[in-house]
Amino acid sequence: MNIVQKVEHWGDLHHTKWLDIIRMALGLLILGKGISFISDTGVQQEWIVQNNTFGFSGLMAVVVLHIVAFVHLVGGLLIMIGLVTRFAVVIQIPILVGAIFFVNMTRGLSFLNSELWLSVIVLLLLILFWIVGSGPYSVDHVIKTKRPLRNVE
Repeated sequence: MNIVQKVEHWGDLHHTKWLDIIRMALGLLILGKGISFISDTGVQQEWIVQNNTFGFSGLMAVVVLHIVAFVHLVGGLLIMIGLVTRFAVVIQIPILVGAIFFVNMTRGLSFLNSELWLSVIVLLLLILFWIVGSGPYSVDHVIKTKRPLRNVE
C-alpha cells in the first residue's frame, strides 16, 4: 500500500457520521458559489480586468469565470451527494487557494473581511474531506457496499 492508499484507508475507518452533514453543507455552499458566479459574471469580469489579475483580457476573464463556475457547480454537487468526493475536493482546492491569495487578500487581512475567512474555512474543510473521504451517507458508500447481482436463471 502506498501513502495515498494508507491515508484513504485511515480516513474511511475514522469517518464519523456527523461529518456527512458538514460535507453536504460544504457541497451546498460551493454549489451556491457556482450559481453566484454564473449570475454575476459581469461584475466579476470587470473586477478581474480592473485589477489586472494575471494580465487577463476581457475574453480571458469570461473564460476563467465560466470554468470556475462550472467546477464549482459540478464539484459542489458531487461533494454534496458524496460521489467521487476526493476527486471533487481536489479540483476545488486550487480555486480556493487562488481565491484566498489573489482575490480576498487584496481586500485586506482583517477580521472584517468575511469572504477571506469563509474561503480559509472552506479550504480547511476541503483538505479534511480529502483525507477522510465521503462517509457512510454517500453515493460512494452505497457503491462500495453494494453486492454484485447474481445470475438469475
